[in-house]
Amino acid sequence: MEKTASKTKTKTLDKSKIQKAYMEHLLIHGKEPSSIFAFTKEQKIKEEDFYALYNSFDGLEQDVWDTWAKATVETLENDEAYVNYSVREKLLAFYFTWLEGLKSHRSYVLLKFRDLQDKDLKPAFLGKLHGTFSSFIDELLLEGKDTAEVAERPFSGQYKKAFWLHFLFITRFWIKDESSLFEQTDAAVEKSVHFAFDMIGKGPLDSFLELAKFLYQNKKPF
Repeated sequence: MEKTASKTKTKTLDKSKIQKAYMEHLLIHGKEPSSIFAFTKEQKIKEEDFYALYNSFDGLEQDVWDTWAKATVETLENDEAYVNYSVREKLLAFYFTWLEGLKSHRSYVLLKFRDLQDKDLKPAFLGKLHGTFSSFIDELLLEGKDTAEVAERPFSGQYKKAFWLHFLFITRFWIKDESSLFEQTDAAVEKSVHFAFDMIGKGPLDSFLELAKFLYQNKKPF
């Protein structure tokens, strides 16, 4: 009976282990495995066990990045001080936590962005992360409108798209940053986030829009 039990025992798989094995393969060989069959053979696991977690390497890679994004948000939400932050401070905290998490995966991140062109605004491997980040930004923008940190404008619906471009800018800046302890990235985060909220907050632009609206609604012949 014991012999039979040992034969039917299978290796326990979880997503974190399979993600780590995949990233290590990519870093060692410089490219993804030739097939799922080859990868599972290399890892000494059953092919069907892999498919129980992922349908493809693309799905696996999207899950890697999305896992990091969700872990970033979870870290923030578990911080008791976070709830009292302004919306501006919450976005700053997100970026600093996100980049801190990337440090332990820098080689993999560099490899994934190595051949990516700057004009590629939605890389396939960031597909799921894009959804998670968009939901996070949606919540910040709603809160910002409630606290008057974000002005309601005719083009307010474009804010989310702008923040996605900002996310890519920050991540790419960190990738190219060669300064000690990434202090240049820290400065870029602070300056760009403050600039972004100065732009979407109430200011001279809103006074101009209100004046233009008033003049249009009350236009009189001269």
